Amino acid sequence: MYFIGYFFIAIANILGSLLTFYMFIIIASVVLSWVNPNPFHPFARSIIRFIYSVTEPVFAKVRAKVPVSFGGIDFSPMLVIFAILLLTNWIVPSLARLGDSLLRP
Repeated sequence: MYFIGYFFIAIANILGSLLTFYMFIIIASVVLSWVNPNPFHPFARSIIRFIYSVTEPVFAKVRAKVPVSFGGIDFSPMLVIFAILLLTNWIVPSLARLGDSLLRP
């Protein structure tokens, strides 16, 4: 059972790190929507394209399910961040606790 316990702890750590990284990408997407980055710089263009290609499909699914645009302000990034925080503070510790309980005899 030790192997399964360590497996659940590793999954919890990886999931927590990925969710935190994705939350920072969402914050970068929000900041990029406020400013006008230089589209002619090749590095900036590739980073901007990556950020939008990673975040826009999730935002589109949220916009399709819930009308989150009020007065021209899009609240879908905020709802996605709330969902990430819920997963980070509920699912990740539950997986870690499950793994820890499997390590104890």
